[in-house]
Amino acid sequence: MDSLERDFLNYLSGFITDHKKCLMEEVLSRRTRYFTVVLENIYKPHNASAVLRTADCFGIQDIHVIEKENSYKINPYVTRGASQWVDIHKYQNQECRAVGDCFLALRAQGYRILATSPKTDHSFSIHELGAGQKTALVFGNEHEGVSEEGIKSADGLVHIPMFGFTESFNISVSASIFLFELLKKAGQLQIPDFYISEGEKEILRSKWYRGLVKQVSLHEREFFSKHGR
Repeated sequence: MDSLERDFLNYLSGFITDHKKCLMEEVLSRRTRYFTVVLENIYKPHNASAVLRTADCFGIQDIHVIEKENSYKINPYVTRGASQWVDIHKYQNQECRAVGDCFLALRAQGYRILATSPKTDHSFSIHELGAGQKTALVFGNEHEGVSEEGIKSADGLVHIPMFGFTESFNISVSASIFLFELLKKAGQLQIPDFYISEGEKEILRSKWYRGLVKQVSLHEREFFSKHGR
């Protein structure tokens, strides 16, 4: 980020309350990309939105959405504003490549990819899930779970042990349980670079400031015209 951009953010900060700025800095200090969530072909948008809200609550910055037959639209009544704080990465299914494109991008960033499944065959329990490696958790849709393609392309399968008649939790509850477990274990490991870097904080701060200030495009145009950009 160049000095002029920093000057502009400092200018925008004058339109944001001190309380809000302090809260953003506190949140930024706990933001992580060490764990991430993948949603594959979610049928009910409110379930995906609930996972978005869960991710923000746990400090997870990125959500990856694989769109096949079903596209995802944010439900603001469920997210309660969480969508403005997290980054959503969408993969559309041109030439049936959405899963492959998503997994390729994740592996390029060093993630192991674990598909969640209610089936215990060929999968390990959440209690055996280690937190010492960057991890992407894949959740499938409400009817079929993670697709066969997703299961075959993943690095492994993981499940939550169930003790009742119902086969599985809904997606947002499952995501909450998995993320809570991973974050608890990660907190005991003192993992280097677990939280986002200062450069990443600057990028998010810029995005968040712009999202908060009304008529930001007018401010931006006026500021940069005065400062020679």
